[in-house]
Amino acid sequence: MKQLLIFIVISLIISSCNTKTKDTAVIDFEEIQKDTIKPTRQIDTLMISRAFVLGKFDYKSDSTFVKVSPEFSTKEIYLNSQVYKAFLQMVDSANKDGIELKILSGTRNFNEQKAIWERKWKRYKDLKPIDRALKILEYSSMPSSSRHHWGTDMDLNSLNNSYFNSGKGFMAYEWLKTHANAFGFYQVYTDKENGRTGYSLEKWHWSYLPLANQYLEFYNSNITYEDINGFEGCQLAKELKIIDTYVNGISKKAKDYE
Repeated sequence: MKQLLIFIVISLIISSCNTKTKDTAVIDFEEIQKDTIKPTRQIDTLMISRAFVLGKFDYKSDSTFVKVSPEFSTKEIYLNSQVYKAFLQMVDSANKDGIELKILSGTRNFNEQKAIWERKWKRYKDLKPIDRALKILEYSSMPSSSRHHWGTDMDLNSLNNSYFNSGKGFMAYEWLKTHANAFGFYQVYTDKENGRTGYSLEKWHWSYLPLANQYLEFYNSNITYEDINGFEGCQLAKELKIIDTYVNGISKKAKDYE
């Protein structure tokens, strides 16, 4: 009789534990899946959402973003906190070699990218719609297709390629090509000699791939051309293959990063 009672008690304890474990698992799954369509490898732990990768959120009130010190920026700029930490380490190393790095642009949400796009859309009003878009796309992204939405990408020192061909600009670019990868930063818009598609060469644009590649993976799994909307010329996104040609038009070195 005593053994039977012990067996019943143990059974009740195991049953209770299993029930609690099941309830907890359901709650965790619901939290991870909220606004997330297809979590992919390593991504579910980052709690990425469709709104995030499309730039439709307020990074200034997001606890994962921080303001860049005026010492390292030319205006009010925010970055993902992990990216900023890596950037500070890179700056410290660069300074020891006599190289100065200044951030000209960091995180831009949908509305900020829309303002840039539509300002240029008006500038090229004399061109046909398809030609207007292509002209802008030489250096600027359609809203909801920019890596700057993610807080992982930054523009450094100058927005002119020629600046990096001589003097301080040349030294900074050579230093970045040699050392930036060690801190997680890669030039994603290199020249197109190896068949890269999309935006023109941008020597100033550097991306923190430990995060950016995971965001890109999520973007490719969850975003369609129908999600790129809400601005002048958005109807051209599918025709111009914005996702295939531009969002994924990054260097081979960036594509191969793991």
